[in-house]
Amino acid sequence: MTDDRARKVTELIKGERFAFLTTTAPDGTLTSRPMALQEVEFDGELWFFAERDSRKVSHLVAHPQVNVAAGSGGSWVSLTGHAHVVDDPARKRELWNSAVEAWFPQGPDDRGVVLLKVEGDSAEYWDSPGGRLATLISYAKAKATGQRIDAGENETVDL
Repeated sequence: MTDDRARKVTELIKGERFAFLTTTAPDGTLTSRPMALQEVEFDGELWFFAERDSRKVSHLVAHPQVNVAAGSGGSWVSLTGHAHVVDDPARKRELWNSAVEAWFPQGPDDRGVVLLKVEGDSAEYWDSPGGRLATLISYAKAKATGQRIDAGENETVDL
C-alpha cells in the first residue's frame, strides 16, 4: 500500500475500535456482526479474535471472502478481502489485551480461541471532513439551495 488513497484507508481505519465483519453462510445468506479490531498498524490486514467453534469461523472456512465495515462520524471504510483462521499461540499472546479477556476469560492459550486474519483486496472509503456537524451543515445548505449535498471524499482503492 503505497499510494495516497491507500494511506487514506490506513488513516481512517487507524482509530477504529469496532467493525462489522460480514461472512457468507452455507445457504448464501450474508451475516454481519460487530467485532473488536485488534490494535495493529493497518497494512492491508485486519485481525480479530473468535471462538474456534463459532458460526463466523465455519462461514469463512467454507467461504473465505468477507467484508469489513468500520466508521464513525463522517468517515467510513468498507474493505473486501479474504479471511482465514490463524492458530498461532505467540501471535494470540502478542495481540491479547484486557478487552479480549472480557470475552475469553481463559486467556490467550485457550485452544478454543483463534485469530481471524482478513487480508484486504480492495476498500472504498467516504470521508466528510468535520464529521457529523459538517455533514449536517452541508445537508442544510443543500436543502436551502436545492443543490446536491457535498458528501466529501469517496474513493475505491486496490490494496
